[in-house]
Amino acid sequence: MDKSDNAYKTIGEVAKLLKLKSNHKGYLPTHTIRFWETQFKQIKPRILNGKRRYYDEKNIDLLKKIKFLLKEKGLTIKGVKKILNNDDSFKLDEIADKSIRGDNLKKKLLRISNTLKTLKNLK
Repeated sequence: MDKSDNAYKTIGEVAKLLKLKSNHKGYLPTHTIRFWETQFKQIKPRILNGKRRYYDEKNIDLLKKIKFLLKEKGLTIKGVKKILNNDDSFKLDEIADKSIRGDNLKKKLLRISNTLKTLKNLK
């Protein structure tokens, strides 16, 4: 059973959502997210016992925007910081917002499809 979209996600789950790539097969590059936390003060995961990080949707969306600006737009960390520190930080590039909405739509459609397959198999 999948977690609710509103549920907190672990750092490993967030790395999968962001589709971060690793040079080592089977290894999730969670170090990238930890590094971004040191660079961008806006990322504030909940850190619970055992120093485990848990991310809400707001933080995940912010990480998606950071990844988009760094990896797809080719901005530097300094450039992304300027955008995020700007008062219009939540009006980031329209393409990034559309990309995030597209990812969310794909997830929901996949869940609906899986639910329909399960219901079909029950008959």
